[in-house]
Amino acid sequence: MSIAELNSRAAVTAAPLIPALAERWSPRAFDPTAVVPETALTAALEAARWSPSASNTQPWRFIVARRGSAEFDIIASALMGFNQAWAGSASALIVAIAELEDAEGNPRRWATYDLGQAVAHLSVQAHHDGLHVHQMGGFDVDALRSAFDIEERFLPTSVSAIGILGDPDALPDPLRERELAPRSRAALDEIVIVNA
Repeated sequence: MSIAELNSRAAVTAAPLIPALAERWSPRAFDPTAVVPETALTAALEAARWSPSASNTQPWRFIVARRGSAEFDIIASALMGFNQAWAGSASALIVAIAELEDAEGNPRRWATYDLGQAVAHLSVQAHHDGLHVHQMGGFDVDALRSAFDIEERFLPTSVSAIGILGDPDALPDPLRERELAPRSRAALDEIVIVNA
């Protein structure tokens, strides 16, 4: 499958979706030479900034590291398992951090939910601008907490690789197979418990 074919893998949906949602997917093959335009990276972060949050608390923080920086290498070294095999080819790695308590110690119960919305907005904007995002949960939280001196009231929740689609043949076997596999999701009637 060519990169052009991979780029046009729109989901088969039960209802029409806007292209940025239907076409968005999470590759592992990134072009290791591509540099993300700063305007596109800024737009993705701006989309995250303007996502909804409970009482407008905006309980999200981000560490943005571009490939070639010491910060990128720190984040890449904290990744676990197969993530280390491919994520270093991304143009940037972004650590998404939830503010679980405000500065006075009051809990922010919806912080991780709100952070998830922010990262979703980031990924859709990035796709709209021709980029791809792959979110990961497999990383060493304590390593990132220590490396970036993150206070206990903040929780590193995910790491996202962002960049330009690359050649899937550069991936090791099990990952290449997953990269080229048909896209699939559970049917709506499997995930909607009540639809009265």
